[in-house]
Amino acid sequence: MYDYVFRNALIVDGTGEKPYRGDVAVYSSIICLIAAPGSLSGKHVIEKPDMVLSPGFIDIHSHDDLEVLKRPWMEAKLTQGITLDVNGNCGIGLFPLPAETDDLISLVEDVLGCYEGEWNWKDFSTYKSKIEEVGLGINMAFLTSHSALRLSALGKDVRRKASKDEVSLMCSLLDMQLKEGSIGFSTGFYYSPCLFADEYELLSLLEVVKARNGMFSVHHRCEGDDILPSLKEVLSLAQRSGVQLEISHLKAIGMRNQDKVEEALRLIEEYRDNGVDVKFDQYPYEYGSTSLFSLLPPEFQKLTRIEQRLAVSLENEREEIKREIISPSGWDSIYSLVGPENIKMLSLDSQKELEGFTLSEIAEKRNSDPLDVLLDILADETGKAVMMDITETKDNLVRIMRHPLMGFGTDSLFSSPSPHPRTREAAMHLIRDYVIKEKVLTLEDAVRRMSGENALRLRLKDRGFIKEGMKGDLVLFNAKEGCVDTVLVNGKAAVLDGRCMKDLHGMIITR
Repeated sequence: MYDYVFRNALIVDGTGEKPYRGDVAVYSSIICLIAAPGSLSGKHVIEKPDMVLSPGFIDIHSHDDLEVLKRPWMEAKLTQGITLDVNGNCGIGLFPLPAETDDLISLVEDVLGCYEGEWNWKDFSTYKSKIEEVGLGINMAFLTSHSALRLSALGKDVRRKASKDEVSLMCSLLDMQLKEGSIGFSTGFYYSPCLFADEYELLSLLEVVKARNGMFSVHHRCEGDDILPSLKEVLSLAQRSGVQLEISHLKAIGMRNQDKVEEALRLIEEYRDNGVDVKFDQYPYEYGSTSLFSLLPPEFQKLTRIEQRLAVSLENEREEIKREIISPSGWDSIYSLVGPENIKMLSLDSQKELEGFTLSEIAEKRNSDPLDVLLDILADETGKAVMMDITETKDNLVRIMRHPLMGFGTDSLFSSPSPHPRTREAAMHLIRDYVIKEKVLTLEDAVRRMSGENALRLRLKDRGFIKEGMKGDLVLFNAKEGCVDTVLVNGKAAVLDGRCMKDLHGMIITR
């Protein structure tokens, strides 16, 4: 007898083909039969014909590396229908663990959050074992992060160019992680210490990625004024190394840069036409979220957090920082690009009273300049500082969303008690608002980008589609209301009647 039967379901199978009616049976961990509507029975029969049955959604860009150790059932992902996600993005990850563990902890906390448990893994293999010992509610894959590699090879003096011997050590460490099952390598040229890598270091690392058939995922250097040369940089690296390139959360930041989106898309198409295996992902919001300290100029990203706080407190240093923020050269000054009225305090560990207010609002209350307010906040903040910012127009969000190379990602952040809505709602927000209400995408195309297309991108042979023989990762959802009813992970119930079961049926996906 089948374990689960979805009877008379409206099936959107992940291929992009039109929806159709049918019964879908799951036995053990496998979709074992697809039959005519109303023809099958099983132990658990779910018949909700007004809902949509699709493959579990695949989130190709996440930051759940510590969240899975704290809340392993992963409710925030399951209740929006996500059954698999990819972590270690933007060059921010947890392995290999450097000798100076505290340095990595302080580096990742604004994105990954805090973890009070033991940091007792060494590499991907032991990190994987730690997760599996606790259990996990969804399937997860992991990229090896550039930051962890640099800290492991360069030690505390990580905010500089690496020597050839240090690059060789990074390559050896990367090769080990990929051999153990990490699916690729990620960097974030916007973030310290990745931004200090030179071309020799990057091409050397990508040679390892290519040899291991891994993915290269990158938060490229500039998403604002210099978006076009920034994209050319990563596209050229992929072209010269031959790696599979995933450009993270594609967008153009700042109103003055919205006219560059068409050229950015054309540039990506050009390189793809010339043989570069490139695609990009997107989260379906016009506003983003990141560390408030990342608004400082690159020269000040070389400093430790304590040194940064001191620098913004010293008059001479402060004036230099202000000049560079107002007139940046070769880097994204988010403050300059979006303006203080569009930068909101999402989470401040030691200044809770400022959460929910923009820099402009705080400046008005203090009768001060907004840029001085930003630096005052950074000077006073002893813990995590996370912000939210309006980055792009809705028209360009839609333009990127419709592009055939776009795949779905959430860019989920768990470093704040009140995270960006994309963390908990991105998948259903896309379905409800951009499929049902605004008809930007058809339902079958949206589901394809959220399941089958990302599965192909990750070279998964047994997930992403409703087909016989595929893994039983399934989601039943109400498209009009944007809510999830039932989720199966590897053929087991993870969400029933909209309620997370807090069971642990996921597994680590390796290449």
